[in-house]
Amino acid sequence: MDCYFVALIICLVLATVSCCDIVKLTFPSGFRFGAATASYQIEGAWNVSVDTFYHFPDKGENVWDYWTHNYPGYIADGTNGDIACDSYHKYEEDVQLLKSAGLDFYRFSISWSRVLPTGFTNVISEDGLQYYKNLTAELVANGIEPIVTIYHWDHPQVIEDMGGWTNELMVDWFVDYARVLFEALGDTVKKWITINEPRSFCLLGYEDTQKAPGKVISGIGAYLCMHNVLKAHGKTYRMYDEEFRDVQQGVIGMAFSLITILSANSSDTVSADVGFQFEVGWNTHPIYIGDYPEIMKTRVAMISEAQGYPRSRLPELTDDWIAIINGSSDFFGANLYTSVLASPDPDEELGIYNSDSGIILEANSSWSRAASSWLYVYPPGFGYTLRQIRDYYDNPPVWITENGYSDKGELEDYDRISYFYDYLRELLIALKRDGCDIRGYAIWSLMDNFEWQDGIADKFGIYSVDFDDPARTRSSKLSTAWWARVTSTRKLQAVPTNSNARIKLPWE
Repeated sequence: MDCYFVALIICLVLATVSCCDIVKLTFPSGFRFGAATASYQIEGAWNVSVDTFYHFPDKGENVWDYWTHNYPGYIADGTNGDIACDSYHKYEEDVQLLKSAGLDFYRFSISWSRVLPTGFTNVISEDGLQYYKNLTAELVANGIEPIVTIYHWDHPQVIEDMGGWTNELMVDWFVDYARVLFEALGDTVKKWITINEPRSFCLLGYEDTQKAPGKVISGIGAYLCMHNVLKAHGKTYRMYDEEFRDVQQGVIGMAFSLITILSANSSDTVSADVGFQFEVGWNTHPIYIGDYPEIMKTRVAMISEAQGYPRSRLPELTDDWIAIINGSSDFFGANLYTSVLASPDPDEELGIYNSDSGIILEANSSWSRAASSWLYVYPPGFGYTLRQIRDYYDNPPVWITENGYSDKGELEDYDRISYFYDYLRELLIALKRDGCDIRGYAIWSLMDNFEWQDGIADKFGIYSVDFDDPARTRSSKLSTAWWARVTSTRKLQAVPTNSNARIKLPWE
């Protein structure tokens, strides 16, 4: 009942929104719309060419190649990204999809092992780099801004064999890799995202088998991973400052995995904040405030001692590293989809520590759910977290780098459109009423793709991909036309209510 009380209060607050300002639901001048994808999820061509001199594949094996080939049982439908959407060969068609939807930018990621097949800069694949040069040139020629994610979970397997993100040498290997991209693409690319959602791959790849590399290093792996991610990001940012920024005039940020955390009980003023510190602040505080959240440092040290460890399982950021990491972001990349309710773990009253946070996170069973098991729909949570970012981090410029809805592939995707409408309305309220500095929004995703451990069963795209067709034919959905209307009018469009309510394209 208390969670409904929270929802009621939020609704009452929203009711005070100015009619003339918000109800028009228009986007301000300069606000930009785009779509996002990731290399392993769409490119395919996993071993497309062979280097004639070194006689090995000109694209090296990455951790997702290795994981899906050797452990297909961890993928819901046993599929992999060997072909995926075949965007390696169909990138020109994909650019036209973006253009048809009227989108301003395309956020895509680089495959580390496609550019550096050995994992290191001793061998640079000209074929790999040329693919990304061709893609960026095609985008620019069609009036679409390229936004590049340097790393979206698919580092070379040879590097994982040496510990991957739990090895501190990864910091310098990542900086070397980023430098190659700045040199090759920096004249065209002016917005860079170093790393996508470290919380996701650190927790689910180094303490679980949901994500590659599937190593279960309980209580330690995720903290080591994030520690090195933060160092790699900070050092890359400083390298760009020193070597490229004056000439290239680009900006750099990170795409954070966010989740809205609300109190399950209206009288509980603590649990949601503690949950935020552990789930979000772990990644964002070192960049925007300096160092890990105090509650994390205190609790992890306390529980580590109780477990018999000689020191905290959460590594310490030295003063030198704090100086490198703090302030290393020109914008805040927000990947935000869903909400949960937080409550204290009752076992802690008995001296039993089931988690470092001491918080239980659960969805409200009354919320509707998308096809993805983790994606519960609660639109007010979207605006709530945008205001948290404003308040915690001095209102940084925010780009929504991912937001979207999964289903099972319906072409008349009413639920997806409804999700977009409700979440974008919350964005407009946060922007226009509450002063949140939100610059742009990226749809996840441009097209149906390989959704990691969920395989190809869950669909996030505004374009459909026929995975049974060797040509990987793309088709429009109802949401394609809805988005085309939004981008052409710069105004949020009504949600169609029945199958006869076809949305006209802007040129019709």
